[in-house]
Amino acid sequence: MNATLGSGPEPTPEPVRHEPAAPAHVPVRQRLAELRGPAVAPHPLDARALAALAANPGCERRTLLDGAGVNKAVLAQALGSPAAFGQSQFAFMRGNAFEARVKSDGGTELLRLLGVEDPSGALTPDVSAAGPEGRTARTALALREATAAKAWTLLDHPMLALEVAGTPAYLEPDAVVVHPDGHWTAVEIKSFPMLDGSADAAKVGAAARQAAVYVLALERVAAKVAGAEVGHRVLLVCPKDFSNLPTGAVVDVRKQLSVTRRQLARMRRIEDLAAALPEGTTFDPSSRSAQELAAAVESVDAAYAPECLAACELAFHCRERSREAGAVETLGRSVRGELGGLTTVEAVLDAAEGRAGDPADPTVAALRRAAALRAEALGAAAGAGV
Repeated sequence: MNATLGSGPEPTPEPVRHEPAAPAHVPVRQRLAELRGPAVAPHPLDARALAALAANPGCERRTLLDGAGVNKAVLAQALGSPAAFGQSQFAFMRGNAFEARVKSDGGTELLRLLGVEDPSGALTPDVSAAGPEGRTARTALALREATAAKAWTLLDHPMLALEVAGTPAYLEPDAVVVHPDGHWTAVEIKSFPMLDGSADAAKVGAAARQAAVYVLALERVAAKVAGAEVGHRVLLVCPKDFSNLPTGAVVDVRKQLSVTRRQLARMRRIEDLAAALPEGTTFDPSSRSAQELAAAVESVDAAYAPECLAACELAFHCRERSREAGAVETLGRSVRGELGGLTTVEAVLDAAEGRAGDPADPTVAALRRAAALRAEALGAAAGAGV
């Protein structure tokens, strides 16, 4: 993933929080339209975005912006902190070629990875239709018919829907397989290699979070289909070693599914978040200057962590603001958790050097001990002429 850091925005005044909020009677959809710009179409939420939300559930800024359909890439560009996400052209082409290889011959290779003895007899219904609503309805019909047929069925790029903050998010898994017993399995195809039966843990974790979103959407459909059951174990398909041959691993996504459910429940608060903003707030770059946009963004609390750099278009902007405030979150969630009530780098240094803090506090005592050991080590190194 490539990212570029542009020049930072000009200094902006502290956001004004005491202005009157939007009237409570304004319908939430109308209010969200005002936030992104009345003439701006909502930016669609996909499984990757929902998975990123689940990974950082405390970030009200992203919850509001994603729920309102704000294009965060355009907003970041207007703020002067663009972030370029996406695969290189080579990686994109390699991923498409690998997925085509996995699904060739009616998905024979993919079905064999699930233990299907005779993949040639599997059904492969067409789930194409006009528009996302049409494709979602066609997918639901195909899943219902496949469950009733009690035969192996492969759905290639079906369309699912989840309601997020009152707005449907359309999701497109790589594939869904229906077993003869009515069991549904989501399939996630990735182009990163699986070496000696294992793959990069961070990439597998990201794939699991994304697959959990598909499982949740499938559960909503299965609830209306007699005899259907959605599995919490998804099939992850990757290239074997350094070849283009597919290999698979079953990944249990129950933990990620639980987190995703909680985050979707939190997103129901979006109406409250929108109502708490000053009247007239908008994130539309075409109608506001960079300074006004920055003030609007800062009026919503963020929960920045270094992991955001790989998942959010506003990460560079939030990192810059976090550094300006000297927040310890810039050092990572694990460090933040160890520092307890010390919330700024300045407070940590003061505690470590004895200028502040209660010596009886275990965190302060540990910092002072660490500072003493560091001073001792540097003194020894200087004495040895290193």
